[in-house]
Amino acid sequence: MDMTRRDFVAAGLAAAPQKPKILNYNPNMEYRRLGKTGLMVSAVSLGGHWKRLATVMPAGFKGAGYDKADDQNVSNSLFLKNRDEVLSHCIAAGMNYVDACSPQEILAYAKVVKNKRDKIYFGFSWHTREPRFKEWRDPKKLVQGFEDGLREAGLDYADVWRISLPMEGIADLGELKWVEESTVQALDMARRQGKARFTGVSSHNRIWLKSIIEEYPKTMQVVLFPYTANSKELPDDSVFDAVKKHDVGVFGIKPFADNSLFLGDSSLSHALAAEDDKRARMAIRYILSNPAITAAIPGLVNTHQVDNVAAAVRERRTLDRREKAELDQAGRRMWANLRPGYEWLRDWEYV
Repeated sequence: MDMTRRDFVAAGLAAAPQKPKILNYNPNMEYRRLGKTGLMVSAVSLGGHWKRLATVMPAGFKGAGYDKADDQNVSNSLFLKNRDEVLSHCIAAGMNYVDACSPQEILAYAKVVKNKRDKIYFGFSWHTREPRFKEWRDPKKLVQGFEDGLREAGLDYADVWRISLPMEGIADLGELKWVEESTVQALDMARRQGKARFTGVSSHNRIWLKSIIEEYPKTMQVVLFPYTANSKELPDDSVFDAVKKHDVGVFGIKPFADNSLFLGDSSLSHALAAEDDKRARMAIRYILSNPAITAAIPGLVNTHQVDNVAAAVRERRTLDRREKAELDQAGRRMWANLRPGYEWLRDWEYV
């Protein structure tokens, strides 16, 4: 039987590759493929840390977003109102991923994301129940800690479970290998059980991260590592070599290097607020000029900051000569002004 033109067109449409569905699509936002997960993620998304939140909260507010000072804030209605406003504004701007990497962040964002789960992916790392602490370096215990965290947060699953690897060096090779194997076994187990849709790790150690991607490419679907306003891809032996080879999604953390990029204090009334807004946009534009990065995930403390980083996505991606000189100068100052305890970020100038 001869094929009619209608049949021919229909057959062609059926065979044509379908564009991936984009969660919470907004035409003013850019979306990038999160590696082999296939998810399309907003190029700027919401990081978990809410540093400098005291600038917009009532007097007496304490908490850095990931420590015990935040325990009571998780039940503070004014604090939750702020997180809900910021998350809702992110969603309105077309963002579709939030990353939570501490008990306090998970419990807070789980509360405000409940009625918005159809618009945003949830990244999960309960770091105090992960291999950063020796007592959690066991695959079954890791899965149990993950399941307990989901239950405490009222979540049925996480879109991404990314285990936070130890920050300190592990000199004993046997112990290091055990950490790797425990992590991979736990992630694979959680994915098979449907508790985590996708899996990966975050790391502050460039060499270790590259090695893990290369050795466990099926499990390392997503990775998180620092990529700042002054980071550069190494010409040889780069983490990005492994990322590209194994099709790994990348979230760039610490884009503003713990806010050391800025001159002001993040308050809207500060005399240098406009200059800091400009620096933030230039940094986001610069970071996103690396196509191997799926998304930058800054912590955002007010809706103005949300609007500012969303605006960066719509601006010209390539910095002109003057902007590049400005950002280079700001980057040198940024490294010089790292807070005590954050000097390790210098290790991520070359990635």
